[in-house]
Amino acid sequence: MSALLELENISKYFGNVTALEGISTQVEAGSVTCVLGDNGAGKSTFIKILSGLHAPSGGEYRIDGVPVHFASPRDARAAGIATVYQDLAMAPLMSVWRNFFLGSEPGRGGWFDTNWAKATAKAEMAKMGIDVRDIDQPVGTLSGGERQSVAIARAVYFGARVLILDEPTSALGVRQSGVVLKYIRAAAERGLGVIFITHNPHHAYPVGDRFLLLKRGRSLGDYAKSEISIDELTRLMAGGAELEALQHELQRR
Repeated sequence: MSALLELENISKYFGNVTALEGISTQVEAGSVTCVLGDNGAGKSTFIKILSGLHAPSGGEYRIDGVPVHFASPRDARAAGIATVYQDLAMAPLMSVWRNFFLGSEPGRGGWFDTNWAKATAKAEMAKMGIDVRDIDQPVGTLSGGERQSVAIARAVYFGARVLILDEPTSALGVRQSGVVLKYIRAAAERGLGVIFITHNPHHAYPVGDRFLLLKRGRSLGDYAKSEISIDELTRLMAGGAELEALQHELQRR
């Protein structure tokens, strides 16, 4: 399978500060690439480069094998790259269906067709396996996991080819995290390339197909699932005296 999105030796410098250096990975359609790292690892800068907010200082960013240079997030969205941030950019007092179309309201002859919008939002979420009790209820009454699932379904409907999820499980409990992980896999099964940003290897490993580990702006490795176990992934995240030996062991495979 050819890569939908590729990063090769991507770096980002802010004056004398190195935010990222020499980062390479790829995202295939129908797969989940997990980007793992603690605070300060470079995950936020990584997202901003992917989403067109920052231009890389070096390296190459390719979509379908073609180098791209985004001048703004609008350019990235036009290329089919959608980012769901932790705050979700939702209006809590508005209904689920209004949030689904927020900023992209449909119109027919200058009118906002509410019946069509409600039916479409409900049907599109159902395709992802999301059963919303009442499409008219304020989105703020949904659980954190349910709000994340609405955001994922919205991105899929509006034509995302690559879906970037910024720490979608970070503030959730075990059950709600499970809900979100289920929809991450559902998005991949719909043919999207998913980039799952997280600090939790136990959330990443069950849904991931590829794992990029970041530490202080540098890569600790980029592994297919067949190349690394959950225990090895956790040990790399934890660091420690045996880190270098483990990296060498994984690279020899």
